[in-house]
Amino acid sequence: MPTSFSYNPVTRLVKLRVAAAVTHTWFIMLGTLRVSGLVIAALLCALTAAPGAAQQPGTSKPAVAETAQGPSTGSGQAYPTKPIRLINPFPPGGGSDAVAHLVGQRLFERWGQSVVVDNRGGAGGAIGTEIAARSASDGYTLVMATASTVVINPLLNKVPFDPLKDFDAVIHTATVPLILVVHPSVPVRSAKELVALAKSQPGKLNFASSGEGTISHLGGELFKVVTGVDMVHVPYRGGGPARNALLGAHVQLNFGNLLSAASHVKSGQLRALGVTTRKRAAGMPDVPTLAEAGVPGYEVIQWNGILVPDGAPKAIIARLNGEINKIIALPEIQKYLVASGAEPEGGTPAEFRAFIQADIAKWAKVIRDTNLKIRQ
Repeated sequence: MPTSFSYNPVTRLVKLRVAAAVTHTWFIMLGTLRVSGLVIAALLCALTAAPGAAQQPGTSKPAVAETAQGPSTGSGQAYPTKPIRLINPFPPGGGSDAVAHLVGQRLFERWGQSVVVDNRGGAGGAIGTEIAARSASDGYTLVMATASTVVINPLLNKVPFDPLKDFDAVIHTATVPLILVVHPSVPVRSAKELVALAKSQPGKLNFASSGEGTISHLGGELFKVVTGVDMVHVPYRGGGPARNALLGAHVQLNFGNLLSAASHVKSGQLRALGVTTRKRAAGMPDVPTLAEAGVPGYEVIQWNGILVPDGAPKAIIARLNGEINKIIALPEIQKYLVASGAEPEGGTPAEFRAFIQADIAKWAKVIRDTNLKIRQ
């Protein structure tokens, strides 16, 4: 269910009364000047036009103007003038959901405008991402992007959007290692022991993922290729449901997002066998890398960031980028992300777009070289 950070009906009522007073004053002035009825009608339409109501030529998406004063809506008002929707294409409880709420809350605190986190999980993130791609290019719809949704899934499946053509980059928010975790009932304490157990029981161990074609799915498939083990993939509708299945011992292991798994490892509910990056996570320095733990050459990195539908005004993208960069730099945000095993990022829209392009090229080569395929 969407999460909204604010709504103030009193403020809305005040704004409506002010608008009414201004309209009454304009009527008197225009009558005095004997302006024609047609001109009066035109001015009233401009005064009462809904933000973003103008249409872009040849498209159903509302157009948004840019003024010398900075980003604005079609009625000349400064952005933002209404609630912003931030789509997270996974159910609540995953790493991208945590970042979405962090960013949404701080944007509300800075702008005084509601930010609604809209969880639209399913199809490895493709459902929510498609909804964003089909939304208006007015800066009022944002979407959380991850390696799963705009890199892995489009490389392995036919998805109803193009990650580079249908979106404009806003900002790279964080890079997050995956972590190989097992239920405490599984009798292993290292990646080497897990490999030995899996080889002794082919097809008996089940690993959960956040969905077909996600990074956690590919992490498991790559582990199978590199180690030569036979494990069964069990897809869920997001990282939260996959983690809950593991906590309930419905599956034996998961290549999960460290950002959302860290608390369960620290509480002893899950056992960590290794992180999937080349170096240890700053927030969990006692957990070895999988390469250190006996799986050389293995590396999988999850990341998240924010996109907008293609065609959003550059001034609005620049404002979003500037504000979210400031949010990421806040000491409390840095501390939270690092403690959870994530690496805060930031940077420009151009840098984020180049990062996505490089990640697509990297994983396309891995998939080609390892002949990785998923169950349809």
